[in-house]
Order: sequence, then C-alpha cells, then structure tokens
Amino acid sequence: MEATYAVIMAGGSGTRFWPASRARLPKQFLNITGPRPLIEETYLRLAPLLEDSRILIVTNRWHAPRVREIFKGRAVRILVEPEGRNTAPCIGLAALHIKQEADDAVMIAVPSDHFIADEEAFREALRAAAALVRSGGIATLGITPTRPETGYGYILKGALCDPVLGHPVHRAQQFVEKPDLPTAQQYVVSRQYLWNSGIFAFTVKTIWREIARHLPRLARALVQLEESLRTDMYEQTLEAVYGQVEVISIDYGIMEKTEEPIYVLPVAFGWSDVGSWQAVHELRAREHDEARNLIVGEAMLIDVRDSLIYSQTGRLIAVLGLERVVIVDTPDVVLVGDLARSQDVRQFPDRLKREGREEFC
Repeated sequence: MEATYAVIMAGGSGTRFWPASRARLPKQFLNITGPRPLIEETYLRLAPLLEDSRILIVTNRWHAPRVREIFKGRAVRILVEPEGRNTAPCIGLAALHIKQEADDAVMIAVPSDHFIADEEAFREALRAAAALVRSGGIATLGITPTRPETGYGYILKGALCDPVLGHPVHRAQQFVEKPDLPTAQQYVVSRQYLWNSGIFAFTVKTIWREIARHLPRLARALVQLEESLRTDMYEQTLEAVYGQVEVISIDYGIMEKTEEPIYVLPVAFGWSDVGSWQAVHELRAREHDEARNLIVGEAMLIDVRDSLIYSQTGRLIAVLGLERVVIVDTPDVVLVGDLARSQDVRQFPDRLKREGREEFC
C-alpha cells in the first residue's frame, strides 16, 4: 500500500498465561496458537501488504533481544522503549520515526498478540481503513460479536457512511468499557455494538496533532526526541524523557477526547485477543482429540475430557480421570487448574510478588 506503514505494538507484559508467560516472556513470544510466536504470526499477516522496511516493531529493552532474534535476517525496524508506557507513547514513538520519512503517511497500529483466522479478510479491512483516513479522521476495526463477552471493550456504531473499497463504514458513536454479563447480552442482541479490536489507522499528521492537543507531556518528549534524532544524543534523550510521559492507552489518551471523526469498519475474520488458556483451547479446536483435549507437548491421557495440556519441558505428562482442566508444565513451575477459571491464573504471580518470590514471575 502506497505511503503506508504498520506498527506492531509489542511492549506489553502480562500474566494471563502464567506460568508459560513471565515478565520477561509475555504471551507475544509464546507459540500458543500455532508453531510460531504470536508476534511472528502478526508480522506474517502484514508482510503481504508492506515492505519489511515499512513495518516497525515497538518493544521494550527487556524484550528487544528476543524480538531481534525472531526477526533476524528481516528488514523490519525495531524501536526500543526504555520501558513500556502503554499504547499512546508506543504509537507516538513510531510516529516520530515515520514522520522523518513521510509525514503524510498512513500508520496502521496493531497489537502483537492477537489471533486472526481469515488473514486475507484482515488485510482487505486494513486496505479499506488506510484509504479511508488518507483525507483525515481515525479508523478502527470493530469485531462483530459472536457471544456476550465481558472481557472486551465495545464500540457503539453510529451513522452509516459511504463504503470504502467495498467495505462498510460507520461513524463510531461511543467507546464502552468492559460490561457486565447482562449488559454484554443486551449489546449482542441489539446488533449495534462491536468488540474493540485495538487496531487503528490514521495519518502521521493526524496522530501527531492529536498527541499535541491531548497528551502534552508526550508531545513535549517527542519534540525533544525529534531534535536529537539525527545526533548521537538520541539514546540519551530517549532515556531521559521517556519515563516522564503519560502511561496511557491510545483509547483513553486520544480516542475518548478527539474531535476528529472516528470511523469503525465492522469485520468478522475470526479474531481473538487470546486472553486465557481457555481461549487457546477453543481457538485450536481442530487439533482436539476425540475427547476434546488439546495436547501441546508430551502427554498420555486416560479418561480425560475437555482439557488442555501444555508442556515446555519435553517430559511426559500423565493425566487420569479429569475433566475441564488446564495443566501447564514449565521447567520451574507446574500449573494445574480449572480450565474455565484460567483467567484467574494472574492471581498466582500477584501473590508471588507479595511474598517476595518474584523469581517465579
């Protein structure tokens, strides 16, 4: 796509896939939806659209070595944050670097740790979003809900606009926080709400202007960085200013404040934010055995149903007479739990931190 760049946001860390994921190994580096890490799957979805030199990966200093290892031999550009400050600073840093080459370019910002089944439909939606925002505004992809989900934010569809490249477009009327179950059920029944995918498109000029209007500390830091960009002071300046910027998402920092038109493109391409071990079990249904078990690694199951066994060690996991369990085997921790409660595994690293046992986090 002409004058278009993609930004893969890979600076986050999470605890929803503990113990396989840790502070230094968040889920974007795990092979949980297939044979490759999620971050590499994200890149491969974008690669047919763009040259590698127009794909930027923003990560933090702790994860940068692993990113470089995964993308060794590829011409993607890796930007390193001194520390993760959420998605608004991540996007701002990428915009700064793209601005030096083409300040009228379109930026597409995508998370590094999502799953998408229909990759061509995904690319078609990105083409439409990029074409839509070339003349201004901000676009986001809204996922058509398949169930009343309480773990996602929602977007209320507004007025129907003219289609772009054959793709339907609405104005985004409202961004809604994660609802309770009755509210989520109402959203699905109404057919007026979409899941917030966290995928955005805008021009560099637009996002640069919006950061200046709504995130003044970030704007000042980016101006200082721009002044140092072509000198040997860039790294030193980045270190000095980055910790002073707002820790804030693009949703809170820009989307809820902007007066720019916001467009939402409804899509249905088999999307998931892969938020739990249960989600992995559901996403990989084609790999289930006859008893609906998903086995990743070495395992022997007797009278086991609807379960997930995930091993990083190579040793044999033997399971007898259980249903709906998740077992995650790592070199130093073994997790055994109720698959339906896999969202709650984050309680373990939280407790371990309180107890001063951070070597397991």
